[in-house]
Amino acid sequence: MTHPTHPTRPSRDPLEVGGSVWLQSGTQTLGGAARIALLAAIRETGSITGAAKAVGMSYKAAWDAIDTMNNLAGEPLVVRASGGKGGGGTTLTAPALRLIETFRTIEREHRRFLERAGAAIEGFAADWQLIGRIGMRTSARNQLAGKVTRVTRGAVNDEVELALAGGQAIVAVLTHESTEALGLTPGSDAFALIKASWVLLMADEPARLSARNQLRGTVSRVTRGAVNAEVSLALDESTTVTAVITNQSLDMLALSEGERAVAVFKASSVILGVND
Repeated sequence: MTHPTHPTRPSRDPLEVGGSVWLQSGTQTLGGAARIALLAAIRETGSITGAAKAVGMSYKAAWDAIDTMNNLAGEPLVVRASGGKGGGGTTLTAPALRLIETFRTIEREHRRFLERAGAAIEGFAADWQLIGRIGMRTSARNQLAGKVTRVTRGAVNDEVELALAGGQAIVAVLTHESTEALGLTPGSDAFALIKASWVLLMADEPARLSARNQLRGTVSRVTRGAVNAEVSLALDESTTVTAVITNQSLDMLALSEGERAVAVFKASSVILGVND
């Protein structure tokens, strides 16, 4: 019997700076690399059909692009000659030729800029990974970065432990497939997502609970609403966990800024992710 193989996570390539150039007229795009390439191909082939084929574009898409550029430019860029003794053809006007040369000049300068920027970021991979994390947008209120310290394989699911910056740890339960797809192994970086509504708060007193995650900290902020309150718990100088609880629970626990408390949530409530 053969066992199915699972895809392994590819090794990360070196960081590079990338970008593209396009020209605009107001809020409308006049030409980017694809449209400029189309104009250049028309110049070389003298034919819409030949140019479209050269840039991998359909005949209709090529004419749509030409119409758009002509309209936005406010003057003809492409002129199609009617058939005659020498047959018809397509030519570029002087403004179109200048547009190609202008774009090529900007493109060369842009390439030089990318080369300089690429050289400047050498050795700053960790900073760019951090930029990627802080730029992430998700509905989960709590986004905590850490390092995988342990992966325990079970009969159905895996248990992954993630060490946070301040020394406390989060445990997540996920499928074998998810563990392998994310490339989660001891020493790898990952982040945990936990919705604020999944976090329970309790006074900082010893208790026996079935929930695996119990993070201790100090209340740093309390925002009371009409029905619920948002309570932020500082685990250390850089890590905060936020919970949404009812005002009644807030009053019962007597939670206020500076009080010690424990954030409690199930391992199944933790979503793990990695930066590609």
